[in-house]
Amino acid sequence: MRDTIRIDAIRMHAHGGPEVLCRESIELPIPAEGEVRVRHTAVAVNFSDVNVRRGGFYRSEPERFPLIPGNEAAGIVEALGPRVTGLRPGDRVAYVGVGGPFFENTGAYAEARNVPAARLVTLPDTIGDEQAAGFLLKGLTASMIVNRVWRPKHDDTVLIHAAASGVGLVLTQWATHLGARVIGTVGSQDKANIASRHGCTHAILYRETDFVAATRAFAPKGVDAVFDGVGRDTLERSLDCARPFGAIVNYGNASGHPPPIDLMRLSRKGSLSISRPGFHHHIDDPAALHSACAELFELLKTGILEVEIGRRHALQDAASAHRDVESRSVSGSVVLLP
Repeated sequence: MRDTIRIDAIRMHAHGGPEVLCRESIELPIPAEGEVRVRHTAVAVNFSDVNVRRGGFYRSEPERFPLIPGNEAAGIVEALGPRVTGLRPGDRVAYVGVGGPFFENTGAYAEARNVPAARLVTLPDTIGDEQAAGFLLKGLTASMIVNRVWRPKHDDTVLIHAAASGVGLVLTQWATHLGARVIGTVGSQDKANIASRHGCTHAILYRETDFVAATRAFAPKGVDAVFDGVGRDTLERSLDCARPFGAIVNYGNASGHPPPIDLMRLSRKGSLSISRPGFHHHIDDPAALHSACAELFELLKTGILEVEIGRRHALQDAASAHRDVESRSVSGSVVLLP
């Protein structure tokens, strides 16, 4: 048996702009013990990939170059390493992270990859490959918020920033399903239409309108919770949107890291609570991962949640995909097709 196979991958040799993403031919070793080689059919492009490319994300140690970005994909099982059970060549699978923080141990921007078998989720026939690749991280992030941090209830009012983005759109649909009223910030009228179509009651064009004043106009007493994946541009001002004893959940930093917040400000602003969950803690346990995925697949099957694939790019056009994500010009998910 050959010790390696040759594949095309997108690698970067330094931090920088989208131009540092280069298509290269590399050798992929045979799967080690407990690993599975997955031939990718669809690869997700997430904002964490942009942060890894730019540098200065959460890592305490420098990156080791060259590296292959990406940590979410769907594909076909192609080969099994020793001591792998429960999977067979030809199975349709997906993964979101291979253990540890999502921005570490990357490598999805490639035609194939060796993945720990414990991190793979078998896809039901009702879920397409692009759906899975473009949805798992976003769906599981929403699952983390709804099931572990703050669950919207009937008649609650929730402010969701970037309500037409990947995670924002899932949260909008899920909160609406649970009976909450959703106020969402969006960057354009087209995105407002998409958010409204998926349950957003009031869409605020944040480039044209002060979102704090608009939120207070819709919810004079303040909202019960704020779901914020934007970060620096929105978190501090969101404190003025919440009702007394309301909750602020920050799960992302598309605009940059939020500044530190003095705990006494939370008291003065109305005894607020604030949380910043780490995604990998939600799925570190394989049993928890599979349980959360089963719930998501059922919500997709019944039509409660829908996946919006905003744009597709060939693998070699990863730089263009990053430009789409950075410009926030695309609603829904961006995927690469090897």
